[in-house]
Amino acid sequence: MENKNEETFTENTITEETSADNNGLSLKTNDKVKDTLFRTLFSDKKKLLSLYNALNGSNYEDENLIRINTLEQVIFMRWKNDVSFIIKDSLNLYEHQSTPNPNMPLRCFYYINDLYHKETYQEDLYSSRMFNIPTPQFIVLYNGTDTQEEKFEYKLSDMFTNKTENPALELKVMVYNINKGMNEDVKNACEALKGYMICVDKIRDKVNQGMSSTDAVIQSINECIEEDVLRDFFIQHKEIAMNACLYEYDEQKHIKNEKNISFEEGLAEGEERKQYDIVVRMLKRHKDIEEIAGDLDVSIDYIKQIEAELLTKV
Repeated sequence: MENKNEETFTENTITEETSADNNGLSLKTNDKVKDTLFRTLFSDKKKLLSLYNALNGSNYEDENLIRINTLEQVIFMRWKNDVSFIIKDSLNLYEHQSTPNPNMPLRCFYYINDLYHKETYQEDLYSSRMFNIPTPQFIVLYNGTDTQEEKFEYKLSDMFTNKTENPALELKVMVYNINKGMNEDVKNACEALKGYMICVDKIRDKVNQGMSSTDAVIQSINECIEEDVLRDFFIQHKEIAMNACLYEYDEQKHIKNEKNISFEEGLAEGEERKQYDIVVRMLKRHKDIEEIAGDLDVSIDYIKQIEAELLTKV
């Protein structure tokens, strides 16, 4: 590196006060920082145009074709939508998510309603003249740890109580899984998206190894700079990038904790918790399931459920 002080992140780069939870993860107390790394990265029109081209097989080069119209101060599942923009009469909503969300079509429906209102508020809806509105496209980029298909679609009609062959109202959201080995052609076509996932994977791996989220972010970003992954972005936006990474990781953790209905989280405290730990230890010692059930006076199904849960963590 030519200038280590300018290109290396330290804890001093973080501007918000943090505290640690029982897992060593930082819990930020400064509500002013509300942007994730994804949102920050793709607020740049050039990077956003590259992402649009990668997803649509187009080759536009003029970033001025993009008009970003992300609604400000809108609570969208507690956070604002990642980015919405218009290009060539196409209105695009892009969202990245770390947990599956089949309710996404309804969320997009709420959001597109506000956007269309913003775009047409000066028009006379009672006019005999039909006016045009931009064609919508809804994209979710999924990077969570739950197993998902490489590409799939959520539909608003799937949420309807009464299913019909030709619903009067429809909204489709295309989901791209951008984890390792998934949609590599899209990531290779968009350097910013590929670099984003490299950084996310680095942070995730380090946290899974027991590192605090703060240290994981610092080391991952420094590694990205050394490896020329989003190097210019990280160097030019040190403070913003650091806070965005921390916020994004804690946002993902919060959403997953809110939605996770796993067996372990459903266990009651006290004696049930102790019993669960005992079963885990016995299973790790390869004791027979029926023997464990007899020793602890619990059902075999209960033991199998814990065993299945442990296998998912391997």
